[in-house]
Order: sequence, then C-alpha cells, then structure tokens
Amino acid sequence: MSDSPASAVIDPSTALDSLATALNSGNLKKQLAALPALAALDDGVALLIDFAKDRSPQPLAIDTIDPLLGRICQLLNRADLPQARNFLEGYYPDGVVELPGECTVDYQPIQTALLEEDFDQADRITIQKLCELAGPEAVKRKWLYFTEVDRFPALDLQVIDGLWRTYSEGKFGFSIQREIWLGVGQDWEKFWPKINWKQGNHWTRWPGEFNWSLAAPRGHLPTTNQLRGVRVMNALMRHPAWS
Repeated sequence: MSDSPASAVIDPSTALDSLATALNSGNLKKQLAALPALAALDDGVALLIDFAKDRSPQPLAIDTIDPLLGRICQLLNRADLPQARNFLEGYYPDGVVELPGECTVDYQPIQTALLEEDFDQADRITIQKLCELAGPEAVKRKWLYFTEVDRFPALDLQVIDGLWRTYSEGKFGFSIQREIWLGVGQDWEKFWPKINWKQGNHWTRWPGEFNWSLAAPRGHLPTTNQLRGVRVMNALMRHPAWS
C-alpha cells in the first residue's frame, strides 16, 4: 500500500539539503528558523561550524552585531559535542564578541550567561555590572539613580546592548527597547505593554513573571531593575550612546 509507514519516512539528506538552503538564503528569518533543526543533526552541526568559520573566523568587534552567528554559537554550545566544543574553544573561546579593552568593567560574565542561554542570570549580571559602572555606593545599594546613568560612558552601554542583541536573535537590548519606545511616541503607558512589563494595571513581577527565553516579546529584556520606575529607564533611553 502506498500509505505504509515506510513511505512517510523523510530522507535525512533531503531534510539537510532543505535546511542548508534556508541557512544560505540570506534571509535572516529563514536562517534563524533553520538553526535548531540543523543543530539536532550531526551533519547539521558540521554544516553550522563551516558556516560560522566562513562568516567570521574570529570574534567580532562590538559594533558588528551578528545575531545569526550568536545564535549558532548558542546552539553549538548546547549541543555539547566534541566537534562543536573544539570549534568554539578554537575560534570563539570567550564568545562571539570581542570585548573592547577600554571598558573599566568586565562584561564577559554577561556574554558567558547569554551564550549559555541563561537569560535570567544574564539579566541579574547586567544589573550588577551597571551598578559597578556607577560606583561603590550603587554596588552597595544594588540599584541605580538616574543621575548615575547620565554619567555612563557611551561605550559601556553599547557593549552591554551589543551582547544582548547578539545572543537574542536581535530581540533584546537597550537600543531595541528605545526603538519600541520611540515607535509609541515616547508614551510610557503604551511602551510597558509592548514589552510585556505591564498589562492593564498589573506590573509584571520580577523575576517570576518575566519570560527568560527567546519566546519573550521583543524588547522584554534586559529588565534594568524595572521596579525602580521610569526615571532610570528614561535616562537609558535618552543617553547619548544611541545618538
């Protein structure tokens, strides 16, 4: 009979060819959609490694955001296969992004958490690093004054933003939040629901009600300790780093 189970089996090579076509299409949406299925196949892992080598044989400068490469490295890291591990250790030992030496704060822990897809931890470290940037008093209190944000060097905010954008398929980061904020005419009451920080009169409770995954709405992360209200967020959105 033509409808036997054997006739419904998909040829793995055909599936791999289809996924490879999507990966090489140049369409970011199609490319990102193909990555998890490729990472689940041994031949797919090899294909992703070759693709990454061709795309960039060395870590990228912070001003070269590449969400596709960031996602590939997340999936290779998750695969925990010898060939994937050897590739990451040889080409991107600290991650996709080469952190600039001019920063006085070490942002590598953010990159490590994002590479491991631990968005909750990355968010907590981001708040910690912003406090370190603000100084000892902010570290002690564990939150920021908006006046401290005003004094942040542009490069430091760009580094944090670049890391979040690189490892979130381009969905998360301060500049993404700013884009959404500008898109609603800088209206905070329209902005909060857009990034799912507030629904009706209910504020999303940190951390339990936040979505710590790529399934979260665009701009949902980082949280920047949203319990502090609008003034810190307003200072971030208006910072010269984005001009």
